[in-house]
Amino acid sequence: MPELTAEGILDSSPRMDLETRFKFGCGPGMACFNSCCRDVSILLSPYDVLRLKNALRMDSSEFLEKYTLTMRSQDKQIPVVLLRMDEQTRKCPLVRESGCSVYAHRPWACRMYPLGMAEPKGPNAAAGRFYFLVEEQLCKGHGAGREHSVREWIESQKLDPFDQMQAPFLELMSHPGWDAAEPMSQEKLAMYFMSLYDLDRFRRFVMETRFLELFEVDETRREAIATDDEELLELAIDWLAYSLFHEKRMKLKTQVVVHEPSGMGMSSASQSPG
Repeated sequence: MPELTAEGILDSSPRMDLETRFKFGCGPGMACFNSCCRDVSILLSPYDVLRLKNALRMDSSEFLEKYTLTMRSQDKQIPVVLLRMDEQTRKCPLVRESGCSVYAHRPWACRMYPLGMAEPKGPNAAAGRFYFLVEEQLCKGHGAGREHSVREWIESQKLDPFDQMQAPFLELMSHPGWDAAEPMSQEKLAMYFMSLYDLDRFRRFVMETRFLELFEVDETRREAIATDDEELLELAIDWLAYSLFHEKRMKLKTQVVVHEPSGMGMSSASQSPG
């Protein structure tokens, strides 16, 4: 079995495309049921956090505090969010004996299992996206159940909305601006984390500060972000592209003048008199 590291996957895993077929089954009748939900690192995307905090009817700040760990990525040194395992049992805190308590809203990584996905970069980029099987000794589902193509598995796990919502985030994360020599300031790191993951707090930032006075946001979008978390997340990504990398995703109102550069494009902006 190939080592489950980036190098091990790229070097050793049989590469699967959308039409490759595999046999896999999972359910309460399996001896290993729920075993894959223990002692595992589950990286949460902003959309994963959005879905989970809403499924649990929690404020985003409360959800992040109770159910997640925040670390720094090795390459860009920016915050990444992981699902926190129970300290005693090392089990996912959202799993019960009967299975996942938030199954309809489970994260992308849980939906994909037992598949993984890789998109080689640099000299391997020409190979493009491919899929691979995550084969762990504890899992008895390989070779059980019915046969699926990779495409059929993705469709059955209802991954489309996750992929659609994740695409703008991945585009932001691949921006060449991350390779700048200067590390991101603590102010920018805090804004990055709040905007993407702490959505309820970001909504308060947008609605209760001068944000909407300073930036052009059409009426339809203003109404949507008041209640629609998906629309709010899209605004957050546009805001970060603008404030971090000066992408023209946001536009200052014409009566606003910027006196000098600032960390996130707010403190230096003010309305000109008349």
